Order: sequence, then C-alpha cells, then structure tokens
Amino acid sequence: MAEQLRSLPTGHSVEIVHIITTGDTNQTDALRQFGGTGVFTREVQKAVLDDRADLAVHSLKDLPTVSAEGLVLGCVPPRAPRCDALLVGSGSSAPSGLHDLPHNARIGTGSPRRQAQLLHYRPDLKLEEIRGNVDTRIRKLDEGQFDAIILAEAGLTRLGLADRISLHLHPPLFYPAVGQGALGIECRSDDEELLKLLAQITCPQTLAEVTAERALLRELRAGCHAPLAAWTSIIGDQLQLNSILLTSDGRLRLSHVEVGSKADAEFIGISAAQQLIAIGGDHLLNEPAPQDA
Repeated sequence: MAEQLRSLPTGHSVEIVHIITTGDTNQTDALRQFGGTGVFTREVQKAVLDDRADLAVHSLKDLPTVSAEGLVLGCVPPRAPRCDALLVGSGSSAPSGLHDLPHNARIGTGSPRRQAQLLHYRPDLKLEEIRGNVDTRIRKLDEGQFDAIILAEAGLTRLGLADRISLHLHPPLFYPAVGQGALGIECRSDDEELLKLLAQITCPQTLAEVTAERALLRELRAGCHAPLAAWTSIIGDQLQLNSILLTSDGRLRLSHVEVGSKADAEFIGISAAQQLIAIGGDHLLNEPAPQDA
C-alpha cells in the first residue's frame, strides 16, 4: 500500500506506523476465547482515530462488516489469491487430495470454517488449534507437531513462501472466508483528501466481490466463529455469489448460489443470506459454540 500511494502522481510521502494487536500478542488462546471479531483490527483503528496514523491496512477477512464510528472503508485494492492451502512437513510427499492424508491425521488450524470443511470430507481428521505467525506455524509443522496445517494462500504468496504449498484447496471442495485475499483500507470518514487518493487505488471488481460477500456476512450476523464460506465470480456485468454454511462438525452443509448485476452486489449478498436462512441456516447459526479443551 505504501508503494502504491507513493506511485500516485501527487507524490505523497508515506510513513509506516507499526501497531501490535491483541491477536498478535496472544499466541496461545483460541481466538474464540478472547473475542474473535476485531482482535486483529481494533488497535490499528484506534491509531487512526487518535490521529497517530492516517489510514489502517487490514486483511479484509478480519475487518468487522460495520465500520467503527468515525472510520470508513476507503479503499479495496486488487485481490490476491483467495484460496486456502495445505502444507505438509518438509521432506513429506505432497498429497494429491484430502483423501491422501493419513487416517486420523493431525491438522493444525483454529478456523471454524476450515475445520468444518475438513470434517465434512474427512470426519476422522484430528483438528488441533495452532497460533503464531506464519513462520512459527511452519516451524511447528516441520518439528512434527502436526501432519499438516492450513494457511491462506495470499499470506504465503506475500511472504514469498508459495513453494511450501503442498495442496491448493479450491472450490467446489473448499471455499475461502468472506473477503479472503483482499485488503481493506480504512481512514477517517471526514478525510476527504485521502479518500480521493484511495479511490485511485481501489479495484472495482474486487470491491464488487467483497461488497457481496460482506453483505452476506452482515445479514447473517454470523461473526467470525461461524463456519461460513463464500466464492464470488464476475463475468461481464454479472456477479455470482456461492455461499456455504456448515455445522461445526461438518456433518450438515448448506449451499446457495445467487446471481445478479454486479451493480447490485450488496443486494446479492443480502438475498443470499436470506436464502440460506430460509433453507435452515438459522439453526446452524444458533448452534452452540464449540468448547475448547
């Protein structure tokens, strides 16, 4: 983002302000145990509201769908690869699919969405919480603490670690999170000059995709703990939103496809949520949260 802002004709100088978030400092507890929503965003947002920074750079999948008071989603740049990736330990053979994983394999992931989708296809898998940054998680994998781990392809690509990917997890087998692979840039809602600059970086296609996905999430009021996944594709002026909702154990999986004009992206997301609820999604959303050992 800094480089993109520096490349604009206005020639603005850019300073990066480093912020440590609750999600960064707590490396042991499951995210659902200490708040979940906002643990990777609140401190960054506060820095903007306190005028210590002018804009906040978030992974959009971590950003709540309702903006904090005084802030606005000012920019969504082009999206990175949005799928998940399975990694096995160094020296292990890459599986050709989930069916190749050993019986009762230990998989490191704390994401309810990833856990539910894995269990839907492989109920025998042993899913274990894993925390830490990408390097820490890969180290734990290579030490033999897990048979495999699941990470976002976008993060691995941005860190130059794409060569560690053993298996790409793509639809229709495995669906990503709402907003996965996209960045969300927030700024103060009254900063008109910065909003004009950010508009030059926004990718219209990515914005339409994530608008539909985030409207789906907001309408469902699913939060970050629900096993909800989405895949948006745009062909011409048409936007198609595939939405998936599962029980935490993966036994029940609901799906819906909503199609319409990309100009109506928000309505498409809302309609998709309403259709999921109509076919039983409300029962899945009201399912008791899993208890951690």
